[in-house]
Amino acid sequence: MTERNALCWCGSGKKYKHCHLAFDERIAGMKFNFFRGQVRPPKKIINNEKDIEGIKKSGVVNDGTLDLMAEMIRPGIDTETLNKAAHEYIVSHGAIPACLDYEGYPKSVCISINDVVCHGIPSKDTILKEGDIVNIDCTTILDGYFADASRMFMIGEVSPAAERLVRVTKECMELGIEAAKPWHYLGDIGAACGSHAHKNGYSVVTDLGGHGVGKAFHLEPFVPHVGEKNTGMLLVPGMVLTVEPMINEGTYKVTTDKKDGWTVRTKDHKLSAQWEKTILITETGTEVLSS
Repeated sequence: MTERNALCWCGSGKKYKHCHLAFDERIAGMKFNFFRGQVRPPKKIINNEKDIEGIKKSGVVNDGTLDLMAEMIRPGIDTETLNKAAHEYIVSHGAIPACLDYEGYPKSVCISINDVVCHGIPSKDTILKEGDIVNIDCTTILDGYFADASRMFMIGEVSPAAERLVRVTKECMELGIEAAKPWHYLGDIGAACGSHAHKNGYSVVTDLGGHGVGKAFHLEPFVPHVGEKNTGMLLVPGMVLTVEPMINEGTYKVTTDKKDGWTVRTKDHKLSAQWEKTILITETGTEVLSS
C-alpha cells in the first residue's frame, strides 16, 4: 500500500493522498464476482494527466490523417496512393505511423474493402470503384503515445444493403461508447454493440476486438463486441481503450489470407464494416481522443 504522503503510483508527481488514494479505496471496497469474470484493472493501464494529454495530441494527428483520407478517397484511386499520402501526413507532423513494420505489416495504414474485415494491405493494383465500402484504419505515435481510429467510406452510390450495414455498424460503436461508463464493466460495451447488431440481423466478429491503447499499440484489456452486462474488467477513470466493432452481413466467421498473412475476410465473402474510436474513461463518462 502506498504511503499517504508518498508520490502517487500513477507517475503524476502528486502526493498519493491528493491523487489516487480515494480511487484505490473505492476499488478496495468493491466486491468482485469471480464467476462473472469481474476483475480489477491493473494499475499499469491507468493513465495520469500527462499521459492523457500525450494521447490527445497523437489523436489530433491521427484524426488529421483520416480527414485527409476523406478528402482524397474517390472512385478510380488506388489504395497505395492513399497509403502514401497518409504516411507523408503523419511524418510531416512529427509522428510515426504505428502500423508500418508492426509485426511485419508492410504499409502505414490498413485499407479494407467490402468483404475484407480488417488489415487490408494497400496496393497500386487495388483500385476503388463505385459501390465499394471501405475502412481505413490508422494508428499514430507521437512522442511515444499511440492513438487509433478507423472510419468507413462509401464510394459513390452504394447499394441500400451496404449503406445500412455501414450505418448500423456506426450505431453499434456509438452505443458501445455510451455504455462505457466509469465504475461499470467491460461486458457492458460488448452487450450494447452485440445487441444492436443482432437486432438488425448482423453478426459480430469475435476473433478480433478492441484493446487498451496509449503508451503502447495494444494493451489490456481485450475489448469484445459481444457480451453480457456486469461482466469482465472494471472500467475506471484513466483507462484508454478502443471501441471498434466489426459487423458482418453474414457469418461472424473470418479467414486470414495465407499468402500475405494479414488480410482478414468474411468466410462467406459477404460484406463487413467497422468503425473505431479511441476513448478515455473519465469520472463522468467517456471522452473521445481519436475518431
